[in-house]
Amino acid sequence: MDNQFDIKNHDTRDPNPWLAMYLDSSIPINILTKQALMRDNNSKSTRYLLPFIKFWSKISMFFIHIFKFFFPKFFNSSKALHRILAWGLKRFVSPDANLLIFRHFHAGSEILEFVAKNVDGIQVTTSPLKPYDFNDVKDDLFLNHDLNLYNFVIKLNSELKEKGLVLQKQDTLNLSMVSENQFKHIEFPKKWTNVLDLRSAIELFTPFYQLFLTANDFVRASNSLQLDETVAIYTTQILGTPGHLGLVNNKHPMVPTSTYTAAYRLVLHGLATETLHEILVNIKLGRSKDGIVTPVAV
Repeated sequence: MDNQFDIKNHDTRDPNPWLAMYLDSSIPINILTKQALMRDNNSKSTRYLLPFIKFWSKISMFFIHIFKFFFPKFFNSSKALHRILAWGLKRFVSPDANLLIFRHFHAGSEILEFVAKNVDGIQVTTSPLKPYDFNDVKDDLFLNHDLNLYNFVIKLNSELKEKGLVLQKQDTLNLSMVSENQFKHIEFPKKWTNVLDLRSAIELFTPFYQLFLTANDFVRASNSLQLDETVAIYTTQILGTPGHLGLVNNKHPMVPTSTYTAAYRLVLHGLATETLHEILVNIKLGRSKDGIVTPVAV
């Protein structure tokens, strides 16, 4: 464990807030994810670069919004966007931030598959996205992630309505799709340029997302972040644990928020996915019936 999260270094007159969050066990989360997130929050990039990058991002988005109003078809290229994202992730983003980004696609894919495989009377196919390296990003990874969420909600609910069914608690759960250990990834670069924290990277990439996607794609991508509550509701109905909804902070997509908050909500989206996935892991491993256990920080 990093020295910054060693209780021996705790100063009661100057407590480290990220040590407190690291030791806190109020929500379930994978321990390596927690370590990466706390290191990311405590990084120099977060403290010194993020404020400037956030300012640049909001100004850029404002002018891109005006530009796209008059020239809606200029620069619409998802392929170009994802090549820029892959290049940026590889060259400038820290290993911790890359780990959090790549884990998100794997965890999210497994959650959707869990819902699909635990509904009686219907069959809903999923399109798992499980990137291994930066080349996988180039295949419209981020855009397909958003499309998968909406298509899943549409397919699932159209099937339920057509057959007059509802989601309900399952006494026997299919958890075969849930990975108990770490997902398979490359070892992320640790060059001197790989310094950007997660939020700085997202803030930096968001204007490019807005510029290279159509207005519909960008707004849909932004609003998809609030589908956390929708998917969480599906999962809690299957598990019979409505209290788990308290772990979701993005709120319901029927009331969308501004695209200018997309970067912040994307981090919340990642956290909600990680906690929901850890609940499924805990149930699969028999740590608890509802997936809530008290983890021990290591």
